[in-house]
Amino acid sequence: MKFISTDQAPAAIGPYSQAIVVNDMIFTSGQIALRPEGSMEEGDVEAQTRQVLTNLKGVLESEGSTLSKVIKTTVFLAHMEDFAKMNGVYAEFFGEHKPARSTVAVKTLPKNALVEIECIALK
Repeated sequence: MKFISTDQAPAAIGPYSQAIVVNDMIFTSGQIALRPEGSMEEGDVEAQTRQVLTNLKGVLESEGSTLSKVIKTTVFLAHMEDFAKMNGVYAEFFGEHKPARSTVAVKTLPKNALVEIECIALK
């Protein structure tokens, strides 16, 4: 098992790792729209989803993986009515690659984020 820490994504804001590698699999922690230097993307759900997926991309790339190796994502939305907008940005990042996905609405996300995404990827 290997704990991941990269400056390509924001540092963990609690007692957890950005990701953990087990064998040939990468398990990321949920990413919100924090920029790597720690400021929050305050835009709408589309802007926040772009930052979240950029963060996930950075974590994966730090271990030699890519978004095209993601096998499962979980998306947490503060408002399910944002689903279509989030989904549009999500499709931009994943293109023809379509990992398995769950999407749930939650009451509140850290730092009042509109979206949080975690993933499991192959190394």
